[in-house]
Amino acid sequence: MCLAIPAQITELDSATEQAIVSVGGVSKTISLALIDDAAIGDYVLIHVGYALNKISIEEAEYTLQLIAEMGLL
Repeated sequence: MCLAIPAQITELDSATEQAIVSVGGVSKTISLALIDDAAIGDYVLIHVGYALNKISIEEAEYTLQLIAEMGLL
């Protein structure tokens, strides 16, 4: 089973198709090679360093809340 975690894009580098995302106060560089039209402020699901797809802010907040309730964030 795989788990993808919601993260918010804080910086973009279109030349390398990479972004810096923030989740739980931690920043991480990820690849945007699998999605189109990403923008700063968007929420994406990340897994093993890749953004898999964009999600709504409501879905991201709900998922992060569930993860926090489990004590994993």
